[in-house]
Amino acid sequence: MTVTITAFERSPDRGNGLARDMRVRWALEEVGQPYDVRLLSFKTMKEPAHLALHPFGQIPTYEEEGGPALFESGAIVLHIAESHGGLLPGETNARARAIMWMFAALNTVEPPVFERALARILERDEPWYEQRLRVLEDAIRKRLDGLSRHLGDAEWLDGGFSAGDLLMVTVLRRLQGSDLLGEYPGVAAYIARGEARPAYQRAFAAQRAVFIAASAG
Repeated sequence: MTVTITAFERSPDRGNGLARDMRVRWALEEVGQPYDVRLLSFKTMKEPAHLALHPFGQIPTYEEEGGPALFESGAIVLHIAESHGGLLPGETNARARAIMWMFAALNTVEPPVFERALARILERDEPWYEQRLRVLEDAIRKRLDGLSRHLGDAEWLDGGFSAGDLLMVTVLRRLQGSDLLGEYPGVAAYIARGEARPAYQRAFAAQRAVFIAASAG
């Protein structure tokens, strides 16, 4: 089976594993599925060929020989997890909970985290910036309060590592370097466990290599 994903030719995350193709790379590495990467410029992302795959002109997309063409990183990770062993439990209730945590990562935790990241880039010079940042960070703390309480001393969100953990870790990594994670050492340790997984390390190295090559060029 041939799998092709798309990624930034010159990633705005500067090779730090924050672009959303990282989630897909990590999932593919976890299940041992080789994949090819088609790199796109920002211009190419808005051209008809790519828009036919992703109507919003973003990355990543996923194409599988004899299978579906998909966009949206969460949907892609879910498809990978359902098509291979290792990212979803076999037991029905545990499987449902793992998928629940996938949705929680993307729908509950990610919105204020991503809005904070955007505000720090796009709104820093605006008169409302400090107030906006406080509002977003208060919202993030509420999410981290719940997550920290749920994790307790557990290694992962629900038993063994799952696609829910994979997505949650990629979301939370946007908070690294902030004072917020310093308030939640258990969450910081949870992120570190995700980053220590060999599949994560391989995915991170592959994405970073693209940035290094683009910078050298």
